[in-house]
Amino acid sequence: MNRIISVVLLAGGIALIGYGISSSDSIGSGFSRFFTGTLTDKTIWLFAGGSIAIIAGLTGLFRGPRTL
Repeated sequence: MNRIISVVLLAGGIALIGYGISSSDSIGSGFSRFFTGTLTDKTIWLFAGGSIAIIAGLTGLFRGPRTL
């Protein structure tokens, strides 16, 4: 069961990163980058959430099952 959750976290994190990349290429993000020099808050949260989900998923996969 824990392996399934780890795989779902990994896939969700990859999806969030992909969505963040497409969001960073949007017109609104381009204007924000032009005027402020930074990405929009939405894009930053997508990258951060995706990174955390990928790290959690990989940790769950490589850690293996616990034995008592």
